[in-house]
Amino acid sequence: MIKKKNLISKDTLRQIFRDNWECFKRQYPKYDIPEYDEAVQKMLGCGSRENGYATYRCMHCGEQVVVAFSCKSSFCLSCAKNYVDRWVEYISSHLFPGVKYRHVVLTMPEELRIYFYRNKHLLANLTAVGHEMMESALSEYFGEEVETGSIVVPQTAGRSGEWNPHLHIIMTSGGLTITKDRRWRELKYIPFDILHKKWQYYLFGMVKEYVATEDVKSHIDKLWKQYPKGLVAYLEKGDVPEGGKGLARYLVKYVVSPPIAVSRLIDYNGKEVEYWWRDHRSHKRKEARIGVMLFIGRMVQHILPKGFQRIRYYGLHATCKAKKVKELLTRLLKGLKQVIEGTYRVMGDRRYRDRIKEAFGIDPLKCKRCGREMELEEIYHPKYGAIYDGWKELVQDEHGTGYAVWRPIKEVSLQMQFVWA
Repeated sequence: MIKKKNLISKDTLRQIFRDNWECFKRQYPKYDIPEYDEAVQKMLGCGSRENGYATYRCMHCGEQVVVAFSCKSSFCLSCAKNYVDRWVEYISSHLFPGVKYRHVVLTMPEELRIYFYRNKHLLANLTAVGHEMMESALSEYFGEEVETGSIVVPQTAGRSGEWNPHLHIIMTSGGLTITKDRRWRELKYIPFDILHKKWQYYLFGMVKEYVATEDVKSHIDKLWKQYPKGLVAYLEKGDVPEGGKGLARYLVKYVVSPPIAVSRLIDYNGKEVEYWWRDHRSHKRKEARIGVMLFIGRMVQHILPKGFQRIRYYGLHATCKAKKVKELLTRLLKGLKQVIEGTYRVMGDRRYRDRIKEAFGIDPLKCKRCGREMELEEIYHPKYGAIYDGWKELVQDEHGTGYAVWRPIKEVSLQMQFVWA
């Protein structure tokens, strides 16, 4: 007899944590700190009116709609798609028009992963050294010093949810020479042995510098002998995806999605969780049924310190110079007759209304009673109270007939919008 699986929904992850989070913290006290608890509580309160909401009212018939705010966290499976969309918009807006990009993946030996687990702030140093290595590799390839642009994101989860820190990099497929008459050098091909050995040299040096213990020195000495050909550094051959379109989405789906997507959950029976993943080497589906405490541990270990900057910009993409570089590259690429428009797709700013239209084919702000467009009436934030409110005013029309209208009595500052957006 085939055992019937429990019904899996977006609320399943919340239910797992509702049932077991307090017990998990008692069993593993190192996770009973605000860094983890705040992220979990934010996920548990997602979609609850107590965590903030916006109300809309039809000015014609008075119909009202209340929209509770989502937590927009990468840790929340319900918000995963919205979280990805936001990062796609953000990254896309930072890419240079007309410039080709490559996707680079830099991994590390299993023996070194524990040091980044013990101190997750080391991931910031990892992203910096990843850019330095790639810039050095391209300079060696071109035979002259060049400055490249990188958008670097550390990913901590392997496909099965285990702790496996590695880097994903969107890098310019070439670089600007450092000479006075700055020229653009286009990357055609780079030998992989250069990347493998350089990455090994830069990574081992960084770990020895920031984890200056006898234990790590001993590990590094052994790893030099264990990996005589260098470490895995994977550079996509050609544009990713073809033509560069949607490149930001291509990267973001790997790096800012939850460790285990809701579509990969198979069963939860109160004590165990079953899920699946696609094995990286065999490309075959694998399944695992593990205890709920182990599952929670695999999820929360990927929560990064509060305020940690997940996506970082280096070289030509550094915030302080990106605008001037963009103008320079536009002039250079036009001179080289390269295509400026259409090299990548920039996503528009997609709000709640747009996402619902796309997902369900309905307009949530269209009055169900009379079909007219509804208007914002109130925004409530649990910390700041009503940051936008309306009040009813009796207005006399030209015929002397009174009717009620809503007028805002509090404007929403940009700062407040950022708090709940």
